[in-house]
Amino acid sequence: MKRGNSTRCLQVIGMSRQQGWTIVELMIAMTLGLFILLTVTGLLLSSKAAYVAQDQSGHVQETGRYAMEILSRAIRQSGYENWNSEWMPVLATADFSPSVMGMDAMTLKKTTAGLESPVSSSSDVVNGSDILALRFFGDGDVVLNCAGLIVPAATSTVDAEQERGWSIFFVAKDSAGEPELRCKYRSKTSWNADAIARGVESFQVLYGVDVDGDGLPDRFINASAVDDLDDGLLLTGVNAVARAADKNRKTHWKKVRSIKFALLIRGSQTARDDALIAEHDLFGAEYANMHAASDKGVRLKEDALPSAMRNRIRKVFTQTIQLRNDVAGSGA
Repeated sequence: MKRGNSTRCLQVIGMSRQQGWTIVELMIAMTLGLFILLTVTGLLLSSKAAYVAQDQSGHVQETGRYAMEILSRAIRQSGYENWNSEWMPVLATADFSPSVMGMDAMTLKKTTAGLESPVSSSSDVVNGSDILALRFFGDGDVVLNCAGLIVPAATSTVDAEQERGWSIFFVAKDSAGEPELRCKYRSKTSWNADAIARGVESFQVLYGVDVDGDGLPDRFINASAVDDLDDGLLLTGVNAVARAADKNRKTHWKKVRSIKFALLIRGSQTARDDALIAEHDLFGAEYANMHAASDKGVRLKEDALPSAMRNRIRKVFTQTIQLRNDVAGSGA
């Protein structure tokens, strides 16, 4: 046989011995590959979910601590009088407005003065959140309002009431519909409100009122109950102006000796897949069982929230602050 023909025969024999994968082998290989891919994908998704949950939990904790710090500092400052003045200190008298005031289930506008024109519509008020207003004297140096601005010292006893500082806290929605705790304050030229903490679903306040005059709170009630006590006052005066002045002197808002407040903070994105059975009682189950129907916002059920907001991490923060200034100071 010629050499060329021999080479071609060997090539044909070699080609006949080459074999590919069978369909069974190919299906097994694809199944194993898909299993490995699904396992890796599951691990990645599980790791991402754990990271998001941990990140959101840390975000809620950080937001809550910051908001509680701002609130507690402002509350302790309410009723402050500048006794370190170079001249005779300007003190609050019985004719001054209360150092603590509040409203239930309302919100405010940014630019209106003080507590004027409160909004009570359910579409604007976030889960029955309250308003807390605090007043205090400034010193032009270290006394700050809730926005961090220095509050000037009163220039005279005549204008002292108008010159006292304001720190007003309320909840409103931002442009994206996310609820936020805001601080309303008076600057040199106008009123404004800035966001303090985002994701505040409910802000609730109770007031410890000293009814018997021993300097200690006898019971904790909401703002509406304080107003109800004022409605029962025996007022003197020949006209509405005189009776209003007498009410300002006798009001139970000047008998508030401590404040208990609570915040429900939620995360900024979905981070849970458990059953939506949680019930958040801002002042505990006992108070909610008795007053949830009349004090809106003290109990929130997750299954009643908008569907897009349900699967988020939430935490309740509460604190009680004693108001020392009204007791130790001039005691308006």
